[in-house]
Amino acid sequence: MRTWKLFSLGSIAGSVFGLALLTVWSCNTTIGGEALSDAGVADGGWMPPSPPDLRFDRDAFWADDPPIMSCLSDGGMLPPPPIPGGTPECPDDKNRQGCPCTTVGEQRACWPGLRQNRSLGICRDGVTTCMRVGELNQAWGPCEGYVLPTSGATGGAEACKCFSEGRWALDNLVPCFYTSGGEEIGAASSVIEGGMPKCQSMSKPLKAPSQPWSPNNLTVDCVGRWKLCYTLKAGDGANPQPSDCVVASVCSEGDYVEAKKTQALPQLPAWATTTQAAIDCAKKFKASGGYGEMSVDGTTVTCDKVQKVFNRVKYCPLSCNTDPTQPECKNCGSGGGGSF
Repeated sequence: MRTWKLFSLGSIAGSVFGLALLTVWSCNTTIGGEALSDAGVADGGWMPPSPPDLRFDRDAFWADDPPIMSCLSDGGMLPPPPIPGGTPECPDDKNRQGCPCTTVGEQRACWPGLRQNRSLGICRDGVTTCMRVGELNQAWGPCEGYVLPTSGATGGAEACKCFSEGRWALDNLVPCFYTSGGEEIGAASSVIEGGMPKCQSMSKPLKAPSQPWSPNNLTVDCVGRWKLCYTLKAGDGANPQPSDCVVASVCSEGDYVEAKKTQALPQLPAWATTTQAAIDCAKKFKASGGYGEMSVDGTTVTCDKVQKVFNRVKYCPLSCNTDPTQPECKNCGSGGGGSF
């Protein structure tokens, strides 16, 4: 049996070519002010609010300043969060200037804006310090360093919207193409061994390898549930057609829990061509070339949907397996990524 591997080009414009135990390396071608007034009295002293042990219903806290909308993974809605402690005028979740605190010198996050904008886009909490007020009382001081939405903004990060951009990066995009007795028998994913993509030995009929295809990670400016898919197609990535056949399509999905922090997703699973249509498509890919298509289907914490194809990865010619010094083999590599 013979195998080929194909590799892809680098990050902005590149290709992947394949192994014969054919691997292909992949190439990446990227197809208003809400501050609240301070509490206090005219003589500079401090007047405590109503006793904090009074009972308040949700409407007292949420009617004019509701919390951020939040979605479940199944598309449903999360129930409203527990109401904060304190009073509607001095809720514990915002630490407003002039509201009571307990320990002089203690610092906490503060937010003088609306709850629905908090921590989204450019919006950032500030920091407040518990200060002595008079002889017997303590209160939160000025909220310093916070960022509110830009006045008049209607879209994008300036309006403190949740999502504006994400990036998906994959370590391995190399497929392997197999022949047996001169017969093309299909393709399967490579595996990473010693930091490099390798093709496992296989016989007809092909089976998915015993290891996942690729580690991958996600960086987004919005918390949510994200599903990223990679689809290997025969055809021209620079001129994709609806009729382009599919060799394989695999996805990684998970909850993204901390905005703007790179997080590993479940590894892309192994695959193999097990249907005749996929085997025929693998033959076409090997003979005339193909591309990898990246797509996203996500739901942000604010229930916005993000669904699109956002990148197509070009694969290097198979000849790069034997002569990687060719000009068209420049920037070939095993991984890739794209922004959405």
